[in-house]
Amino acid sequence: MGPMENDECQIDPAVFEVFVNALLAQHRGTSHAVVLALSEGVTATVLVLAERAGISGDWAQFGPAPDGVLEGAQVSAAAGMSAQAEGRIRAEGLREKARELGKQMPR
Repeated sequence: MGPMENDECQIDPAVFEVFVNALLAQHRGTSHAVVLALSEGVTATVLVLAERAGISGDWAQFGPAPDGVLEGAQVSAAAGMSAQAEGRIRAEGLREKARELGKQMPR
């Protein structure tokens, strides 16, 4: 990130893309309700900024859940729902939140 001037700064798009994908991976890698609730707004804001910078993000990360134990995992309230279906629902919810936020954010 470059220096802050007039509430703006320059960000290297290649570095920002790495950050966006890491943030998506972090969001995908947990099912902890509190972590998801606290990170959803920040993640949606980053996705809006990324889209405006021409960065689409690696949404394939929201495919099937990774094998093994998830760190900070909780039992899903949606009993019987596959991890893949839950991931798709969470991804669509995050995309929708980013779309709505993007409409409200000035360009």
